[in-house]
Amino acid sequence: MEFRQLEAFVNAVKYKSFSKAADASFLTQPTISAHINNLENEMGTTLVNRTGREITLTKQGELFYPYAIDMLHTRSQALATVQAQCEAMDGVLDVYASSIPGQYYLPRLIGEFHAKCPKIRFYVEQSDSKTVIEDVMSQKGEIGLTGYKMHNSLVYEPVFMDELVLIVPDTEKYSRWKKGSTVSFRDFEHETFILREEGSGTKQEMEKAEIHGVPVFKNVDVIARMNSTEAIKQAVAGGLGISILSRMAAGEKEGTHRIKYFKIDGLEKKRTFYMVYSKNIRLSPIAEAFRDLVIDYRDRNWQQDIGRFM
Repeated sequence: MEFRQLEAFVNAVKYKSFSKAADASFLTQPTISAHINNLENEMGTTLVNRTGREITLTKQGELFYPYAIDMLHTRSQALATVQAQCEAMDGVLDVYASSIPGQYYLPRLIGEFHAKCPKIRFYVEQSDSKTVIEDVMSQKGEIGLTGYKMHNSLVYEPVFMDELVLIVPDTEKYSRWKKGSTVSFRDFEHETFILREEGSGTKQEMEKAEIHGVPVFKNVDVIARMNSTEAIKQAVAGGLGISILSRMAAGEKEGTHRIKYFKIDGLEKKRTFYMVYSKNIRLSPIAEAFRDLVIDYRDRNWQQDIGRFM
């Protein structure tokens, strides 16, 4: 039994696909298949079902999977203990992120982590907050970045803050309001809105938000729901409607003069984004090193983050 066979098996289960496992492992699909076939031959049993659109575990595979993860983690921990240096770590870090941290926060972290651990490669998957949490819960990934909390079997480390803002097309219709200024929601409540999809942390926070103690966003006229922040900004710029987005996302495109954002008078809702990982399963040395870097980055930037909302 070889570690590369275990890695191929674990990745195939994580991604439910030989081709996605190959991408995540930086190998070819035939190599992944060969490793798993050799592992199954050595164990004298079939570990994965290959029928259907997605790979699933057999009964024997379900029994073996936790042991495979444990063996890989033990190997990584042993190497890290002996080498004791981030520069010597070698492997792939899987990170699962929702839209806002995935687009506007994670790239900075990966760049800083790569500078310290140059041999590490990265596999990043972006989805909504609910899916990120489910992926970490199911051990598809060790580290996630998400916009809200659910399930108390995970650790939620707050890592940065943001706020909800109103975005509109930068057209004559909205020219009387200066970009970045504070506006009354009553001037916009009868507009059509473009919102995020079910499972989005932005949508969850928006529905809980109140203006002067009154929930107002649940009853807006929704013309479209989209699962991409970038698509929403493009749709707003094109005149389809207006939207509520994270300030971090809204401000990123503001310089193009196609959209602009406003703060909403009476909306006190600030968003906290979290790094999530399992309470009950020890992180691999690579994931542990990344977690420590994220916390250090948070501690270095937290006061500046808070200052943006003062």
